[in-house]
Amino acid sequence: MEQTVIERWGVLELSLPGKTEGNPFTDYTILGRFEGRHEDVMVSGFYDGGGIWKIRFMPSWPGEYRYTVFGSFSDRETSGAFRVREASGRNHGPVRTAGQFHFAYADGTPFYPMGTTCYVWTQQPDERIEETLRSLKEARFNKIRFCILPKHYDYNLGEPRTYPFEGAPMDSSVLTKDNFWNYDGKSEGNRFDLTRLNPSHFQHLEKCILSLQSLGIEADLIVMHPYDRWGFSCMPREADNLYWNYVIARFSAFRNVWWSLANEYDLLKDKTAEDWEHYAQLLLQNDPYGHLRSIHNCVPFYDHTRPWITHCSIQRQELYRGAELTNEWREQFGKPVVLDEIAYEGDIQHGWGNITGEELIRRFWEGAVRGGYPGHGETFLNKEGILWWSHGGKLRGESWKRIGFLLDVLRDVPGHGLKYLPAEWDSVCGIPEDTELARKTGYRLYYYSFMRPSFREFHQNDDTLYRAEIIDTWNMTITDAGVHRGRFRVELPARPYMAVRLIRA
Repeated sequence: MEQTVIERWGVLELSLPGKTEGNPFTDYTILGRFEGRHEDVMVSGFYDGGGIWKIRFMPSWPGEYRYTVFGSFSDRETSGAFRVREASGRNHGPVRTAGQFHFAYADGTPFYPMGTTCYVWTQQPDERIEETLRSLKEARFNKIRFCILPKHYDYNLGEPRTYPFEGAPMDSSVLTKDNFWNYDGKSEGNRFDLTRLNPSHFQHLEKCILSLQSLGIEADLIVMHPYDRWGFSCMPREADNLYWNYVIARFSAFRNVWWSLANEYDLLKDKTAEDWEHYAQLLLQNDPYGHLRSIHNCVPFYDHTRPWITHCSIQRQELYRGAELTNEWREQFGKPVVLDEIAYEGDIQHGWGNITGEELIRRFWEGAVRGGYPGHGETFLNKEGILWWSHGGKLRGESWKRIGFLLDVLRDVPGHGLKYLPAEWDSVCGIPEDTELARKTGYRLYYYSFMRPSFREFHQNDDTLYRAEIIDTWNMTITDAGVHRGRFRVELPARPYMAVRLIRA
């Protein structure tokens, strides 16, 4: 028999027949041990419906492997061998934190998150899902936040495509005008069996995750959230455990997965700090690959210094300031800062969803120059009632067109990533995170935000030649401003959103 061969950081999936008597989601176990020269990993599998049990493994090294699958799901063990070859193409492995404040793939390739939020794009019709994937590719987003559970909130009040548990929702007549927007799912009208998961819901999700993977896009999975009318936000601990363990078993072998424990954790009033710590322990115990882990706030931050948190996922706490505090949050928490919500470009009634594209890009540059990674969102009203932030589809704004330009600028920074340098009181300055590289290259990126200087004067030292470039962050142009020594002046167009980049000639 020909030996199975998969890529490093690919997925070996084994599908096995097994027991279905009683409740296969609660009555049986399936475990696998995968052994190679450099790793020995134990993983849990899951019931996929139709009498089929699955187990998945993501190898981290090339070479020969053996596996054994066992558990109460079957009366016999299954064993075998496979070979892992080196990764190819877009496959750089899972994203990890790099240094203290940045990210890189497992093979060391730097990763600069330029993400967007699109909460329930996976719950849309197939045509819109395909349109979303095309939009993501065109915009060059490399990360997207979205929910595993269905969502009930403004502009998203219909029934989802599928539900995570077997059963049916309440009759919509139970919902009244007064409670429709904040219904918390606690009525007995919902008829879901919280001991039986719905495999088709998760099969569709993983198809979407793999579609993102093929485009080189990270899937930032929001495991829980408060916007719910079906009762999934206030399940008992037993149901939570069943759901969490199933999600981890199904998705953790995909290299492009990130875990966001919650969107706006502080609005889940039935959950306590002990609950969140418990879910974090489930991840630590059952995800053998150590995917990135975060938890997102509405108002109060979670304690991002907790050791299980790999990076800060932040929603701004003030009406105006957000990206401007990036360097302070880096210092406070000592971890990478991802600004997953600094308000969205759009025109809806909510203050978080009606800033201009210019202002969102300003916040992107402000946060990036200060050493963080801002996130995009879009909420434009339209006759179709399709808002990118919730449904995906077609991007309608202007900010998305400029994300790739910033990504290219970040990739050109010597070394890996920027950090804030308090150089001038009336501009923001970023330098390479590596202090020695910053010294050797003289790299400075000055950003002038909404200010409109007609010129700026510089003096780095009297002995070194510096090349100056003018960056128009909105019009996406880079103009050579010559080579200079000592004190020199750079003429600017007296427009907002300009930057000047200096580097030793």
